[in-house]
Amino acid sequence: MSDLKQNNQNDFITEKIKVRPVNKKKLIRRTIITISMAIIFGLVACVTFLVLEPVISNWLYPKKEPETQTVRFPEDKEEMSPEEMLAENLPTESPEPTPEPTPTPEPVQDPEEGKVVLGEEQVQEILSQVTLDLKHYKEMYAALSVYAEELSCYIVTVTAVTSNIDWLNDVQESRNQCSGVIVSENGLELLILTDYSNIMSGAKLLVTFYDDSQVEAQLKQYNSDTNLAVLSVALDALSEEMKSEEQLPIAQFGYSGARNLVGTPVVAVGSPMGTSNSVGYGIVTSSNTTLSMSDRNYKLIQTDISGSQNASGVLFDLQGQVIGIITNNKAASGMKNLITVYGITELQKIVEKMSNASPVAYMGIRGVDVPKEASEELGIPLGAYVEEVEMESPAMRAGIQRGDVIVSVDDKTVSGFNSYSNTLLLMEPEQTVKVTVMRQAQEEYKEMEFSIELGGVE
Repeated sequence: MSDLKQNNQNDFITEKIKVRPVNKKKLIRRTIITISMAIIFGLVACVTFLVLEPVISNWLYPKKEPETQTVRFPEDKEEMSPEEMLAENLPTESPEPTPEPTPTPEPVQDPEEGKVVLGEEQVQEILSQVTLDLKHYKEMYAALSVYAEELSCYIVTVTAVTSNIDWLNDVQESRNQCSGVIVSENGLELLILTDYSNIMSGAKLLVTFYDDSQVEAQLKQYNSDTNLAVLSVALDALSEEMKSEEQLPIAQFGYSGARNLVGTPVVAVGSPMGTSNSVGYGIVTSSNTTLSMSDRNYKLIQTDISGSQNASGVLFDLQGQVIGIITNNKAASGMKNLITVYGITELQKIVEKMSNASPVAYMGIRGVDVPKEASEELGIPLGAYVEEVEMESPAMRAGIQRGDVIVSVDDKTVSGFNSYSNTLLLMEPEQTVKVTVMRQAQEEYKEMEFSIELGGVE
């Protein structure tokens, strides 16, 4: 009885544990979800790292970006006279014994400037000892050919590419070319001066250098008065050959100022004949023509080089310096085929402005210097004499009249029209300036002041 009771108690406390069957579908689903979340987390982490890594690196190790340098051309320096050039080229030693020549007068040393100065008799004596024949003529042109080839490194071909759609919806590409000259670099870009009318409609501008490398260029700025433009090419885009050079091929500006250039030998390079890489030799035949434009005057230099009416390029002297930029559309009537250029000295400040993408202020007058003789004899004050006031210009709206003499702009003394032009180039469009003029009233000149808000030149 007790055994039966004990067995019944054991039956009461006995428990059988049954294992739940594995749900394979649920397990596979959870595994897939876990793997997917891991992949998504990894992708998010990678993207976050890629995005934030440059920011964190720049924050920890700031990188200095190269700064654009302001372009400044050297001050104008008058070129050597023919007598000084002859004196400079006089041989210091005779390489081999020669027959006794006719005695040549000794050059005179200028104690103040340290230059060798030859008198007229000395120059004539030297020239009389030179005998030229056909051999010399050939040698001269061979030397000019080599010289023109040396100048080609400064010249580029600018191609303006324009795309049009014809009646059949086919894309038609047109290309217009002109020449340009490398004038400067600002640490980030190479700057090129060229003709604007030939490239103004181009959707894309390509520049071809002397080594036949071609890169895309951007329009930096243009000037509507002179029809010239400055293009920029990134220095990083230049060919390895140009990058490896110790110095970039940048043309040097010469002098086209007050000194008479008539008779100076010159070489036209670029596209003087209307085609790229053409060349012309000759001399300056006229350099006293003044082209009057808004707020500044330019010198036109005429040569005896017969070229194309579509000519573009540069005029060099024999010292390897630029003395003018070709602009045949400004040539006098009857001389359209003779190469005509803007004098570089008068153009230099505008090129500097364009190279820095700086806007040019506009007042709207045309004028000349007051000659000292006229000032002394007629009592006209020295300054910028106003010959014409352009319609709807800031000067006209302010009340400036023909016959006024501008003597100061913003308290800066104006001694002549060139002085006025250079002073105006220091101003900015929309700037209000005080202009002081002397106006004739009966038999005397009276001072008047005007407040003028300047405009801008495109």
